[in-house]
Amino acid sequence: MTSVMPASPVVLLPGTGSDEVFVRSVFAGPLASVGLTPHTPTPPVGDALACGYLAVLDRAAEDAGMPIVVGGISFGAHLAAEWATRNPAACAGLLLAMPAWNGPPGDAPASHAARHCAELVDRHGLDAALARCTEGVPGWLATELDRAWRRHGAGLAAGLRAAGRHPGPDLDALATLPAPTGIATCVDDPVHPADVAWRWAAALPRASVVETTLSTLGADRESLGRATVLAWLRARSGVAGIR
Repeated sequence: MTSVMPASPVVLLPGTGSDEVFVRSVFAGPLASVGLTPHTPTPPVGDALACGYLAVLDRAAEDAGMPIVVGGISFGAHLAAEWATRNPAACAGLLLAMPAWNGPPGDAPASHAARHCAELVDRHGLDAALARCTEGVPGWLATELDRAWRRHGAGLAAGLRAAGRHPGPDLDALATLPAPTGIATCVDDPVHPADVAWRWAAALPRASVVETTLSTLGADRESLGRATVLAWLRARSGVAGIR
């Protein structure tokens, strides 16, 4: 990728229980290669997670005085897409990694996991919940969760619960969004099923999907960012879908 982008402001949000450190590690390098620098705000505290991040995007667009690029990972991607459907004229593009559901969460794996982990934190405390929720996961993911969960502090359980119950973007609403959208999905990730990414892309007028894997992400954080940025460049060029 080469530097071909105008200097549009970019705001990226992390996923449930994650933080700005991780989303920056995923996207900073790939975006720098196209001349962009991401703003990665610190997660709002507790049950203000969703409304707080939507307010952050409102302020970012107002401060920029021009359309902005928004996006994120998992729940961060959900909120970015939700904001964009409410503010289509303010959105210059979308960078969406690992979407987890659309519409009401129902029994979506990521929603169930967030709510279950919230209960464990409330019942057993942070250390015990971390031990249970990271059992059997790759070492890199356990390390990321250990850092991020501790940084969320006393608001962790409320934030997990707020994310787990928040509706994902409605497919009909996505269909009204004209901004070019890049979506990345990990085909070996049962918590963020690839089918969700393809449903979002099918609904969006200008979207492309690039598939990668969790194992690749474990070895190279920027692999997910590169996939998302590549999908966005394709969407900007009018190349839709792609498997």
